[in-house]
This record gives sequence, structure tokens and C-alpha cells, in this order.
Amino acid sequence: MTTMKTIYPKTALCILALSGFALPLAAQEEQSESTLNRELTLEREYNPSVQDANKVNTLPAVKEPVITKMPIDYAILSMPADPKREIGLLPADHILSDMTYNKRRGYANAGIGTYMNINGDIGYHILSTDKNQLNIYFSHRSTNGEREYIEGFMKDEKVEARVNDNLGGMNFRHAFNNSTMHLGAKYGYTTFNYYGLPAPNAHNIWPGPVVDTETNQVSRMFTANAGIESKGIKPVGYLLDGDYTHFSYQYAWDESMKGITEHTLGARMKLYAMLGADKQVGVAAKFNYFFYHLPDSSASGFKNYLETTLTPYFRTEGDFWNLTLGANVMFITKTNGNTAKLFVSPHAGVDINTGAKTVIYLKAGGDIRSNSAYQLSRENRYIDPYMSATPSRTWLDAMAGVKSGLLPGFWFNLFGQYKVTDNDYFFVPYMSSEGFGNFSRVLSQDFRLLRGGVELKYAYRNLFELTLKGIYNHWNEEKDDTENSMGDGHSSLFKRKAYGRPTAELTASASIRPIRKLSLAFDYYLASGRQALINNARIVDMNDINELDFTAAYTFNDTFGAYIKMNNLLFKSYESIYGYPLQGFSIMGGININF
Repeated sequence: MTTMKTIYPKTALCILALSGFALPLAAQEEQSESTLNRELTLEREYNPSVQDANKVNTLPAVKEPVITKMPIDYAILSMPADPKREIGLLPADHILSDMTYNKRRGYANAGIGTYMNINGDIGYHILSTDKNQLNIYFSHRSTNGEREYIEGFMKDEKVEARVNDNLGGMNFRHAFNNSTMHLGAKYGYTTFNYYGLPAPNAHNIWPGPVVDTETNQVSRMFTANAGIESKGIKPVGYLLDGDYTHFSYQYAWDESMKGITEHTLGARMKLYAMLGADKQVGVAAKFNYFFYHLPDSSASGFKNYLETTLTPYFRTEGDFWNLTLGANVMFITKTNGNTAKLFVSPHAGVDINTGAKTVIYLKAGGDIRSNSAYQLSRENRYIDPYMSATPSRTWLDAMAGVKSGLLPGFWFNLFGQYKVTDNDYFFVPYMSSEGFGNFSRVLSQDFRLLRGGVELKYAYRNLFELTLKGIYNHWNEEKDDTENSMGDGHSSLFKRKAYGRPTAELTASASIRPIRKLSLAFDYYLASGRQALINNARIVDMNDINELDFTAAYTFNDTFGAYIKMNNLLFKSYESIYGYPLQGFSIMGGININF
């Protein structure tokens, strides 16, 4: 999980920066080996989806689309494995004092700060040879401190917010002469309380013991995967990968109701053949089957269902260009109306190297987003545990842009995107005056997104690096929202809006190394334009997220280091999820060891 923030300068600033799709155009099959390699490094286990304890929520935000096989992953603090926001999290080699993990077998990190924020990580490579790699890891994030409600009838009232998140696992890889086998397993255990703002009673006063902000919800996750794929470029190549995920809640709307259990069986397959040295034809496929154990008739909205995607493609390359042509044929048995759907999207892309350190790229794709209970919990832990959401179907996700590194040390990426999604999901709060009080529900809407932005980077040797990234989102809001489902039979009577998502975002960072052993980093994130639909009855504007963070890391030697992190230096009050205020200014100190 990782730290999330949101920035919203005014429109001018927003247009000034947009997320760069800096990755070259690639299809599913090219990603599998690199994904596997990342999963078998200590750096991957330390950093990419582990969130600092001082941030316990994730803001739903739009990401640059990447065509890749769906990984099995667990995000610490129930955050997305590929987080929506990672403000303040430097790469592991920076935040842990520039220690390079791959020179050692293991690492350990421990940090503690205000609000009883505690971070801990440990990992070890038991095997690390060309033939065999085996690593184990464990991460802990917890927080236990008071927050102040930002608005409503309880404005400035304090409430205790608790999260205790734990993740442990192992990865194994064995290299045969012509193929690679991999195995992996993870277990996650999380407890947290629903501390969000409840609804007032008839007298507009604190409803007392009726609302339960004390009981801890418990979620558990177990996932295992196994697979084999061919090595290198062969006349015929293949990938076969299978996985199983178990996810469950202990409670539902209150302590007296048992939670649901979700099981997911998945498979990924690929077969391709080389036509000469520069052409490839192939087909990729993925399958997910979801089935449930429901302890209560109130959870009857959960139905077993199947998702499949079949992607035939052709790829060719020249001296200065790469071209992919194909289609995604997708089938899903769970929709609004419970009728199976078959739909097709393009799977195509081209990138052209102009020869002056500049690449022009275009791509078009589509996909299914499951919106499963596990997937939603990774984005928003406070989701209604009996919430069954319709999968999102993206018919078209088209992007065009240019990226260039014409000047020494300077790089930019400019792009535009158009996306068409049916049953796009938006989190809306439902505040009750009983039970756990405040849940997020999913409002399902058909949306069109027009998005643009730019990313700028400048680095001077190893002394400093500056980045600026801006995003502007325009959502289709053309007609009344009288037919849009909340997943539980309700519908909104308000104009369509991208509830909870920002109109504009701005991210800036500066990393400085005044001396060889000391690294300093500032990270800034601004997000504006978010709105919330409360209890399907009224729309409110949410505070802009406007956050500045600072990290200092010092390396004593190649074994020991220390760091200090300060978050929310601007002392702003905001929520990522309505009714759930985030921490104010916080500070954390920690040490790390490579061994």
C-alpha cells in the first residue's frame, strides 16, 4: 500500500502536468516475465505496495492504463496493489538510505511515530542463484490515534482511528533449461474500526452507543499461485499460470452479523509463434471464476460468476517502430440485469522512434475490472462488507502521446486519453446511525473520460532530481442519473458525477543529495474537484487534498541506516473517503539494516 494524496491546483496547473505513459507500448505477454522478476526481489516486497501507517485510506483516482496479465497481489493496509496514490514513498533504495538490497540476502526496517504509527519489514533470500530463487518476507503497518471530524454535526469532535495490517509470504522460482517455474503464497490479516462520521439522530446530536466505532472489523486474505513459462525468444513460446485467492470479513454491518467469504480461481495462458526474427503471432487468455459463502440472506446480492478474456494478436517491428494489432474478446456472466455479456475491444498499439530521443506512441485497449469484494477492499477498506458490485467493462481505452529526452538530464511526456467504461465504479458514503455507522457503497455508472496531462523530469548527475506531473480529467456528465445502480437496488436521482474522483491533480517532488550519505526528498500532492453523494440524498464538496511531505535518510555504512519522515507539513485537514479524516501533521523515525 503506500502513501496516497491528492492535489488540485486550478485548471492551469492541472493542464501543466499529466501522468506520463512512460512505458513503451507492450502487450500482455511481454509483461509476465518482468512481473515475476519484480516479485522475486526484496525491493518489491519492501516498497511498491506497502503504505506508511500514517495514511490509512486510498483516494480513488484514474491511473495510466497498462496492458498486463492480472497479478496476484495484496496491498498492505487493504490498498490497491498498484496504488492510486503513492505520495511520499520514495523508492526503497532512497527511503532506506540508498542501501542496495540485492547485494545482501536480507533487510529489516523498523519505524515509529506520532499517532502510534508503526512500520516494520523484514525479508530474506534463502536461495539466490541463477537456478533457484527463494525469498520470504513480512510487513507490518499499524496506527492508533485520534482524528477530528472535518464537517457535519460532529465537526471538530475527536474519534479514535485504528488499523493493524500484516502481510507475510514467500516466492520461489526455478530455472530449467528452456523454461521457468514459479510458486508463491501470501497471507494477510487486517483489523480496523469504522471510525467514519455517522448520521445524526432525530435531534441532531451524537447518537451515543448505537453507533459502534469501537469494534474492530477483521479481514483475511490468502493467495497462492503457480506457473511456468518459456525462457527467452523461442520459435514457439508459452505461459501457463494459475492462482487461488481466499478473502473474508469477520463481520457485516455490525458485530452480530457474520461476513462473507469470497473465493477466486484464476488462470492465465499464452501461446505464440515467431514468424522470422521480427514478427510474432499469438493468443493470450485469462479466466477468473468467483464463488461465495454467504452466512446471511442479506448478502444475497453476491452471485457466482465467470470472466474471460481472449486476446489474439499480431506483432511486428522495424528499425524505428513497433506495431501490435489484435482484439480483446471478453465475456462476463454478471451484469446489471444478470444476463451474460460478450463484448470486444481493440488490443493495438504503435510506437515510433523519431531518432532524436523522441518517441510518438498510440495505443487502444479494453478490459474487465472485476470489482470483487477483495479488489474493492484493497482500494477502500471501509467498503460495505455486504456490497456486491457489478464488474466494470471498458470498451475503449485509447491513448496518444509523445515522450522525449532531447536535452541532457531533461525528460518529458505529454499525452491524451479517451476512455469508455460501462458500470464504472464510484465510492459514495452511506452514513447510518446504528451498527458500524459509516460504509462506502459503490455507485455504478456509465462514463466517458477525456484526460490529458504532462510529466516533466530533470536530473543533474547524482545531486538532485526534480519532477512535475499534472493531470486534468473531464468526465461525461450529460444526463440525469435516474437509472444508475448502487449495487443494492437503489438508484441516484442526481446528475451524473464522478463522485470521489478529482478533476485535477498535481504532483511535484525534489530529491537532493547534499553529501554522499545523506538524501533529502520533498513530495507534494494537490487534488481538487472531488464531490461526495451522501446517503443518496445530497451532494457536498470535499476539501482539496494539499499535502507536503519530507523524508531525510542517512547511510552510516552498507549495513546500517536511519531515516525520518514528516507528513502533512502544511497542516491541512482533508479526507480521502468522505467522513474518514486522515491524520494531521505526523513524524516518524526509523532504522534499517541490510544483512
